[in-house]
Amino acid sequence: MTDTKLAARKLLSGNEAIARAAWEAGVRVASGYPGTPSTEILENLARYPDVYCEWAPNEKVSLEVVAGASFGGARALATMKHVGVNVAADPLMTFAYTGVNGGAVIVSADDPGMHSSQNEQDNRHFGRMASIPVLEPSDSQEAYEFTLLAFEISERFDTPVMLRTTTRVAHSSGPVTIGERQNPDLPAFQKNPGKYVMVPANAKRRHSSVLERERLLKAFAEETPINRVEKRGAMGVVASGVAYQHVCEAFPEASVLKLGMSWPLPEQKIREFAGSVERLIVVEELDPFIETEIRAMGIACDGKNLVPREGELDPVIVKGAIEGSGPPPAPPSALPGRPPVLCPGCPHRGVFWLLNRMRAVVPGDIGCYTLGALPPLESLDICISMGASVGSAIGMQRARREDDTRPQVAVIGDSTFLHSGISGLIDAVYNQTPITLVILDNRTTAMTGGQEHPGTGKTLMGASAPEIDLLRLCEAAGVEYAVRVDPLNLQETRAAIEQGVAFDGPAVIIATSPCVLQAHVTGDAMAVDGEACTACQLCFKLGCPALSADPSAEKKGRQCATIDESLCNGCRICEQMCPKHAVGVSK
Repeated sequence: MTDTKLAARKLLSGNEAIARAAWEAGVRVASGYPGTPSTEILENLARYPDVYCEWAPNEKVSLEVVAGASFGGARALATMKHVGVNVAADPLMTFAYTGVNGGAVIVSADDPGMHSSQNEQDNRHFGRMASIPVLEPSDSQEAYEFTLLAFEISERFDTPVMLRTTTRVAHSSGPVTIGERQNPDLPAFQKNPGKYVMVPANAKRRHSSVLERERLLKAFAEETPINRVEKRGAMGVVASGVAYQHVCEAFPEASVLKLGMSWPLPEQKIREFAGSVERLIVVEELDPFIETEIRAMGIACDGKNLVPREGELDPVIVKGAIEGSGPPPAPPSALPGRPPVLCPGCPHRGVFWLLNRMRAVVPGDIGCYTLGALPPLESLDICISMGASVGSAIGMQRARREDDTRPQVAVIGDSTFLHSGISGLIDAVYNQTPITLVILDNRTTAMTGGQEHPGTGKTLMGASAPEIDLLRLCEAAGVEYAVRVDPLNLQETRAAIEQGVAFDGPAVIIATSPCVLQAHVTGDAMAVDGEACTACQLCFKLGCPALSADPSAEKKGRQCATIDESLCNGCRICEQMCPKHAVGVSK
């Protein structure tokens, strides 16, 4: 006989738990943009019935879709990584004023340690700035429970809710007790300009509602069981999110005030807890967010004077910081460093090799192609944010010195171009700034795992969709020099880039070739002719993992090249750039 309790427990990652809970909460619409560590939430939610899931072109659109669904009477979920909230901040700040109809939850997946991000920002600040509640789960079970609670809070207090996770919570797995899907009966949209139309006169009144809502949420923070005291020893620690787990492991004898709701804070509960312990310490990853608020209450505490403000925490770091023994020593390693590298056969490799040979200045963007900054390609010079390569190229062109003769070529991926590169290109056309832009079109959102986007012909849910034609899109924007090339053809690609650089106006080269991982691209493996190879080692400048030095073959004191046929995808870039024609198809 099946035990129903056991059958209702599953081993889930934090992201899987959020997806399950969103489905159980009766979510009907979910939208997001892929970004580690949040991506798997929508990928999992899309597998459940009776819910519409989509990849939006960017996070701003995602949150606007979710706001519209909420106004229309549905529970809705937006997912994004921490820097995605920057993109979505415009609608977020006003969505906080309008409030909701159906519950609306925004998942912000922060990345302490910057495992896959360009910065280490702490998005609890967005909750305070927007005056919306922020919930912080510490494990998969809480990720599930807090998601369900977030929708209840959203509708009870007429507010969007931020569910803030971090990399460890998102990707660690644990047992989760699950339930069944709810079907909340929510009202359809009713005309109410005073609530939904944020012209100044209405917004002034809604701001008063936001302040009243914050007062009510502060009272709720005092009573909710997700803010709880675990009284044990004389040392008291305030912690939230995964930091709570580290504290419990490092100091099992300490008293802990666990804050599942990190904004607004329960001031009275904090004061009572502080008065019940001999020493108060705040342990939190990244910014002294809770610590600053506690100090503003006039309560003395330790915090970032002990605990690191950079990177992830763990029990060893927490214990060493509080006990004063300092950070743990780095473990000895006999292994060499393994920096990330473009995959064998990656269609971006040849473009970066060409740009390196051209001595080009290259404003870059977010994606796999940031690896073009690393040795031996060393081609990409700038990387700020999604879509920034185009604007950076415009600024650099306008600031260019007359004696600077280096070609300037910006690069951007296809998904990133559709996310936020189009506006920059329109700027270049409108103001007639002669930039050269290479769109590295590998037909996927590669760095986050190969998600679909508006140019791939498929949706998140697997349906066929119209493909955005990047060439026609650029031409429609007014670009007069726009061409499509095969980046695996070095001669064709170089000629197109040189013509673009020489063109008097904005120029776009669309380098189209599929990602070797997503399209399962394979070709004839290549091999090096040992007789013809002169050991010039020029091919090593490609940084291809399939190419290496052959210790058994030397000429003029240098090792010849060899190709690992098990890694080679047959892109034939090395064949084209070998000056001695020593590379060819393996026989």
